[in-house]
Amino acid sequence: MQISELMTADPQAANATDSLKTVAAQMQAGDFGSVPVLDGGKLAGVVTDRDIAVRGVAQGMSCDEPVSGVMTADPVCVAPDCDVDEAAQLMQDKQIRRLYVTDNDALVGVVALADVVASAGDRLSGQTIEKISES
Repeated sequence: MQISELMTADPQAANATDSLKTVAAQMQAGDFGSVPVLDGGKLAGVVTDRDIAVRGVAQGMSCDEPVSGVMTADPVCVAPDCDVDEAAQLMQDKQIRRLYVTDNDALVGVVALADVVASAGDRLSGQTIEKISES
């Protein structure tokens, strides 16, 4: 099975120049804790609610500062034709819960750990969750 069959297509995204306040409001409205960040239409990073709180607010940044100042650059990406087993292994190796699906650097989807686990066999699901949760 390919990631394109599991991913959330055309996910909401922020622009690198959007303010911390704007992105936090976007997260609140959509009830999600992370948002991919685009710069010039290309995936530039990802920002989480924790990034905004810890890297932004706790460091004294103004809510009007651009989200690019707190985002994690170069998120882990896969192509739409990536195999689910390969994606699960990548999540294990990198200890991450989300992969960003890109096509020529353009964001086309997001796949979460829950998506991969739901489609994988019991052994792979358990192994993936165990590896991601390691210290």
